Amino acid sequence: MDAQALPLSAAASLPASPAAQDYSLFLRRDPSGQAEMAFAVEGIDCAACIDEIEDACEALPGVARARLNYTTHRLTIGWDARAEPRPEDVLAALAKTGYRAWPFEAGRLEEMDNATSRHLLRCLGVAGFAAMNIMLLSVSVWSGNVTDITPETRDFFHWLSALIALPAAAYAGQPFFQSAVRALKAHTLNMDVPITLGVLLALGVSVFETLNHAEHAYFDSAVMLLFFLLGGRYLDHAMRRRTRAEAGNLAALKAVSANRFEADGRLVTVPAAAVRPGDEVMLRAGERAPVDGLVLSGTASVDESLVTGETLPRRVAAGDTVHAGSLVHDGVLRLRTIAAGEDTFLDEIERLLDKASTARGRYIRLADRAARLYAPMVHATALLALIGWLIAGASLHQAVLIAVAVLIITCPCALALAVPAVQVVAAGTLMRAGVLINAGDTFERLAEVDTVAFDKTGTLTLPEPSLSDTSNVPAPLLAAAARLALASTHPLARAIAAAHPEARPLAEVREVPGAGVEARIEGMTARLGSPAFCGCEALAAARAPEAPDASLVAVRLGDACALLEVRQALRPDAAEVIDALRAEGLRLVLLSGDRREAVAPVAARLGIKDWWARMRPADKIAVLESLGANRRGVLMVGDGLNDAPALASAHVSLSPISAADVTRAQADAVFLGDRLAPVVVALRIARRARHLMRQNLMIAVAYNLVAVPLAVAGHVTPLVAALAMSGSSVIVTLNALRARQGGGDAATGGRRSPAGEKVAA
Repeated sequence: MDAQALPLSAAASLPASPAAQDYSLFLRRDPSGQAEMAFAVEGIDCAACIDEIEDACEALPGVARARLNYTTHRLTIGWDARAEPRPEDVLAALAKTGYRAWPFEAGRLEEMDNATSRHLLRCLGVAGFAAMNIMLLSVSVWSGNVTDITPETRDFFHWLSALIALPAAAYAGQPFFQSAVRALKAHTLNMDVPITLGVLLALGVSVFETLNHAEHAYFDSAVMLLFFLLGGRYLDHAMRRRTRAEAGNLAALKAVSANRFEADGRLVTVPAAAVRPGDEVMLRAGERAPVDGLVLSGTASVDESLVTGETLPRRVAAGDTVHAGSLVHDGVLRLRTIAAGEDTFLDEIERLLDKASTARGRYIRLADRAARLYAPMVHATALLALIGWLIAGASLHQAVLIAVAVLIITCPCALALAVPAVQVVAAGTLMRAGVLINAGDTFERLAEVDTVAFDKTGTLTLPEPSLSDTSNVPAPLLAAAARLALASTHPLARAIAAAHPEARPLAEVREVPGAGVEARIEGMTARLGSPAFCGCEALAAARAPEAPDASLVAVRLGDACALLEVRQALRPDAAEVIDALRAEGLRLVLLSGDRREAVAPVAARLGIKDWWARMRPADKIAVLESLGANRRGVLMVGDGLNDAPALASAHVSLSPISAADVTRAQADAVFLGDRLAPVVVALRIARRARHLMRQNLMIAVAYNLVAVPLAVAGHVTPLVAALAMSGSSVIVTLNALRARQGGGDAATGGRRSPAGEKVAA
């Protein structure tokens, strides 16, 4: 819906479009030297808008590429390396085609989203109110025609219906009317064109019939049609709005300020945007890195989950690299800036995310392309029916009624509901099974899966580390470790403390940054931390080969020393789910950013033969693209921020609810709980949903093959056409309800094994 469809109060509250301004602040150069700029575009109603906008922009001199993300409304324009970027030409071209745009700003897009959401909700309310009241009047007329209603009373009810329907349709139909007008101006057809024609002609014929004191009017059909279509459009808008909001949380990982060393050695706080490559900055505990930098001095534990996907912090020292967005747990670092601003690794992830989402968005266009083929056929059929009956000697009134009946009976309601109705019911079934759908075409793509790629940490394993078997650790040392762990916020210490909730805190504990914690227990010195801090290096060196997938935490009490193994345990049903997927004939792949020594034991335990370690986001995308090139439908299951680009580029993706906000936003579905059973359930229900979608499409096609000839032959009145059109919609909806069968409730709590999930394929 564009800004013109908004009420004046809402439109007035929106910020004005940028006029003459310095666009250099929004331009960046990619590695090939091409200038690039992102715009936010409003007025995008359907997938057909994507082709229209991209074609208009790519026709401009110097523009090499234009890519529009349907979900985020973000248009990325790339200019030839030798061309001068002219953002004002892009804005003018978009305005000429009926779209308003501005340099991309998340806050301003949110304002537009809020206004659009409020307007759609008001339209839905008006259409619902009008439909209910007109239906009451229509029931009175229908029953009266059978009994003894007088013509005067019938006319009165028809005029009351007109009084309600005409203003209600004029207001509630704006999203469809304006979309149709914009499509016609662009010399294209979308699904809103036949809907608009059907509604307007039904209203026009109804007024004509009322003026001529006829028995039937069709105000109820027109308004009810608007009500159901508005409901679907509002839900679609709400889904995309939520996805945009969650994807916007990536900004929360960006530091807004930096502690920069000046030339005279002073430390000053400056905006992160002011830092340049070569500048030196300081990072303290609790701060996020504002830049990609090389550690010059200091040691610290750094959470780099956005890079590797691992929740365990990494110990960094001089010579190591720290990426923007990384969180310092303890210690102080001095960095030399390698990359700043939009050249950081965090921004690279954001661009990969947007690029993958844009590429995948083209898959959704198939439905609207079908509508563009269907719409002209409907119009041509109605026009030919009108002309044919006039040539055959029918009166203009009779010919118009037949043409209107053809338009109404071919209104693409059954066609439009065939797939969405199954999606809604199947999504509800999955919701009860603990799976939440994020994208509209998830079911079709899940049903095409023949390969499943898993991330390791937080996906096959639980998101939080846990203390492993401690049967060989002396009780006094274990008790000391638990009490010391209560005084630390380190993730490894939290895992030890969580395993011993009965432990009592110590009164005085000294924390040694980057090493561990120390206290006095029963007159003895007690330490918990790194093996070096506790004097257990030799013991750790001997144990490390035996526990390659564990983090070793040392504890010392007096002269006694022991090692605790902290690792991320597999999800309770991981092995069972992997076996169930293998039994379904699916190929299984493991992609992890962790060390080879940590990935190999997990792959061996689960029997996954194809696995990769130390994978960066771009590496995961490369593997997925390689699998896709072999005509494989790849399901990616991941949870880390580093998995977000891979999730977006995969054929279809799933993410646990514990995943990062950005990752959940890019996943096509999210599953609840700490079990993997929902992955199996989702695949089985998707296959059933695909079967029902195909059935519904066949029903819709068969309906048109039977109904259209009858309408063209003049055997169907507009009233019967409206009833037939509604009946076909009811049939596909009832068939869609069969998607409720199966699915169970196991996934939410894992009360049954995946093998026990009885879901019809």
